[in-house]
Amino acid sequence: MSYGYMGQVLYVDLTAKTCTSKPLDDEIQLYIGGKGYGARLLYDLTEKGVDPLGPDNPLIFGTGPFNGTFGVQSTRFTVTTKSPLTGAIGNSTSGGDFAIGMKKAGYDFIVVQGKSETPVYIDVTDEGCEIKSAEKMWGMNTSETEAQFPRTKRKAVIGPAGENMVRYACIVSKGRVAGRTGVGAVMGSKKLKAVICSGKQKVQIANPEKFKEYNKWLTGYFKKHNITGELLPAFGTANLLMSTSGRNILPTYNFKQGSHPDAWKISGEQMRKDSLISNEGCIACPIHCGRKIKSTITGKPTKGPEYETLGLMGSNLGIFDLPEVLKYNEKLDELGMDSISAGGTIAWAMEANEKGVWNNNLSFGDMAAVDDILDDIAHRRGIGDELAEGSYRLSQKYGGTDFAIQVKGMELPAYDPRGCYGQGVEYATCTRGGCHINGATMFFEATGPLSVDPLSIKAKPELAIFQQNLMMAINSMIMCVFSTYAVVPSFAASMTPQGSLYKTVAWTVKNSAPIVRLLLKAKAPASLLWYEKYLGYVTGEKYSLGRFTETGERNVNMEKLFNTREGFTSADDTLPPRMLNEPLFKEQTAGVPLAEMLPQYYKVRGWDSDGIPTEKTLDRLQIRR
Repeated sequence: MSYGYMGQVLYVDLTAKTCTSKPLDDEIQLYIGGKGYGARLLYDLTEKGVDPLGPDNPLIFGTGPFNGTFGVQSTRFTVTTKSPLTGAIGNSTSGGDFAIGMKKAGYDFIVVQGKSETPVYIDVTDEGCEIKSAEKMWGMNTSETEAQFPRTKRKAVIGPAGENMVRYACIVSKGRVAGRTGVGAVMGSKKLKAVICSGKQKVQIANPEKFKEYNKWLTGYFKKHNITGELLPAFGTANLLMSTSGRNILPTYNFKQGSHPDAWKISGEQMRKDSLISNEGCIACPIHCGRKIKSTITGKPTKGPEYETLGLMGSNLGIFDLPEVLKYNEKLDELGMDSISAGGTIAWAMEANEKGVWNNNLSFGDMAAVDDILDDIAHRRGIGDELAEGSYRLSQKYGGTDFAIQVKGMELPAYDPRGCYGQGVEYATCTRGGCHINGATMFFEATGPLSVDPLSIKAKPELAIFQQNLMMAINSMIMCVFSTYAVVPSFAASMTPQGSLYKTVAWTVKNSAPIVRLLLKAKAPASLLWYEKYLGYVTGEKYSLGRFTETGERNVNMEKLFNTREGFTSADDTLPPRMLNEPLFKEQTAGVPLAEMLPQYYKVRGWDSDGIPTEKTLDRLQIRR
């Protein structure tokens, strides 16, 4: 327990105004940390039916053994809670520097409970914890809030959207965002404006020399890899925009289309040409995929948008004006609001207005209206008060559920699953709702160097499960999932679809279901990826690929157990009607054939026909009820 962990969990009760430190339970070793142990804590600390915006719903900030080591991509933190957007488990990860602050203060997790009557912030140090007034900060945007504290403090803050409990409000740390599931709304419901951390504690590493050596090797490997060393530094995640448009999976006009001839106008290439000042990177990351651009609001340097924002707040709204989308991105970050759910909700409203379902004066391509409505949503003014509820609730109120592009109440990210069926089964089964971070199967189908027949269902349930297990384990270490880009060797990018090697590899992966099932069942005894050795050098534990991915499997099932307790069934493991029924490609007569894949997914997962983990599965994974 001494290696990689600080060994303490801080419990802050905002109602009682108390701070209590408790030892970290040995059970952490089953979950590693981060998202996995966050789900375990959430389950144990809540009763069935807890109100997401009530005082009994905890807000859990989490780290893993990798945080604080200054290993490659080791600065992310997790936030876990019951989601006010979905009613399911809510969690999100963020870069920034808050995870480092938590470790330096001596804590692996910070659990915030109760609710303050007045605005407060929590000041955590290695000498103690204080709850202080934040009344003067209430109403400030996120950068203004962060500026209220010394540079030596590591911060996690909310903006007006969180204060006003917009159901998709986010939490911001040094400009990076824990964006999904409405974690910022839960923070706002507690009248908690910020959590700041500082201290001088150090993470003990089991094998510091091996860790240092491996860290140096991995840094060099990332720099030389054609994706992490060339493509991401050059264009950031925005490099995906032209490829998704070319693959016909770029959300356009509320997912009515998958491409647009003007997509290039909001691409990563265009942003590099017209707006880029320099690259930005998280601490201890050699990739530097972030963009620093000239603000279209203040003229000062500011953070540029990721691919998801360009897709959801750009093409999905029928807007192909880069400066305007850059403005939306900056406003969303300052207001503290998730760009994916904001874009999905506004797009639904535009189509609802177009079809006469809800008259709201919003229309595709109306840039000025979008600019205005973002402030209204964050402050819950006018129709902004309704848009703050998300597309699912709006469609339940007004109609138009067939074009509400959400899963379990959370809006889909910028990859249309009708052009990547594995991503479709992943969206449907993801415990937190419409999510691409908990698997990213589309990398093998449409956005990576290899296309594994995106319109085939072969091996897709198995690939989705393996990817979900792997991503969950990484999010429990916790390391940036962009590291997975370099899992595929650089030479793969040089393969051409016409070449024999490409065809052989694509055929092999397409028909890999028996191999993947065997891999999942046999629990590969060797360390096949760098994660296992890296984690082992920190913790002193021996990790094989099998043990590592089994931990991810355990963590997925832990989240599923929470959702099952809250009443979620197989009926919730579905896709929007548009994704199921409306074809996007000439080869299709309908959308994603989810009904053909879901039973196989459940079977391989060890879940029953209603999508509930069996007792045998829970016992095998040592998950207590």
